[in-house]
Amino acid sequence: MGSRRHWINTTLGALCDTGDAFLQTGPFGSQLHASDYEMTGIPVVPTEAIGRRRLLTSNLPRVSPSTASRLQRHRLNPGDILFARRGVQATGSSAIIEASQEGWLCGTGAILLRFLARRIDPTFMSFQLISPESISWLRTHAVGAVMPNLNETVLRRLPLLVPPLDEQKQMGFLLGALDDKIDLNRRVNETLEAMARAIFKSWFVDFDPVRAKMEGREPAGMDAETAGLFPCSFETTECGPIPTGWRVVSLPEAIEVNPNRRLDPGLKAPYLDMQSMPTSGHRAETWIEREFASGMRFINGDTLVARITPCLENGKTAFVDFLVNGQVGWGSTEYIVLRPRPPLSPEFGYYLARTDDFRTFAIQNMSGTSGRQRVPSSCLHHYPLVVPSVHVARRFGALARSFMDLISKNSEQSATLAAMRDTLLPKLLSGEIRIKDAEKDVEAHR
Repeated sequence: MGSRRHWINTTLGALCDTGDAFLQTGPFGSQLHASDYEMTGIPVVPTEAIGRRRLLTSNLPRVSPSTASRLQRHRLNPGDILFARRGVQATGSSAIIEASQEGWLCGTGAILLRFLARRIDPTFMSFQLISPESISWLRTHAVGAVMPNLNETVLRRLPLLVPPLDEQKQMGFLLGALDDKIDLNRRVNETLEAMARAIFKSWFVDFDPVRAKMEGREPAGMDAETAGLFPCSFETTECGPIPTGWRVVSLPEAIEVNPNRRLDPGLKAPYLDMQSMPTSGHRAETWIEREFASGMRFINGDTLVARITPCLENGKTAFVDFLVNGQVGWGSTEYIVLRPRPPLSPEFGYYLARTDDFRTFAIQNMSGTSGRQRVPSSCLHHYPLVVPSVHVARRFGALARSFMDLISKNSEQSATLAAMRDTLLPKLLSGEIRIKDAEKDVEAHR
């Protein structure tokens, strides 16, 4: 057991309302108007950008430097912590500000916490504030039964048990290292996904290798053996020029749509709900075991595309790779299941579903009442698909598979690290485990 003899019982308010430390609500609407927002400038952090210890930095609103200067007290420093003040994130989301985010602006829906460096290690505190004990207390004391809200008064009352500064730093460093590795894996996976999509677009949409060979150039980023698989000319079709020897077919001729998969009613099988469908990468991170009732069935290598609004527009698409061999999974009736026929590889279906052309076609063919529009599977008979030669199709399949395997490996490692982090956090905060013992556990899994 760890010793908590020198730990102090305190509150968040006592830690923040001292010297240069403070706890304050973001600028009110009277201070930051809708007209202040611009396309470029200083990022502003709204409630929805506050994730689990990290900001979600895509598409942040921005203001001019002069507007940010006018709200100087709300500018962010590295080590600051932002709490979501209202909405579904208000009782579990807080994020620490990184060095690269210095000078950004706290949004109107956030609460800014700043600590004295000689008393509090911000990294440690960022973990303590998302511990099960802290989140449970905040959910119990948040204002509003339907839509929970936090305010400065509630946050100031949050009880905390705080170790000496050196122990804070050791815990923060240990847990932060796990989070950093998880974040690195995420960024690597985003890069791998982008690279694979770029290759698909270059080969099968823009026909870059063929154009390069026609112009007497070597195709960029491609070895001589792979380049030799592509023709050096185009032929004319009803859909425009395509590489010589390739062919145009309707999508169902090359890709099975909603293929039959057998799953007996009442049998427990992996279930992937719409909420767990990824919006950017190929991999679904969570699924559950559930008795089959009614829904779309799938096997490894199938691609799932959400066909209902707004899930389709939001990019909910997955490549199934989480089942054991021979296993059948199932999910929403609002999925379209795609399975390429040989020589097209299973991965071809996924990257096709991620192209702008396919998504635009699907969105334009949605039907139904407002708010419940969906893509009829029959419309895919009208989608023209350019099918490459056998050798090009096989080469892409092998290449895409190598990208997906790396992404899956990184995701599995991150899941292991996240489970370890979430197990260590309450044990370290309760004194159940010593820091040195926790370090040994982490080192054993590296």
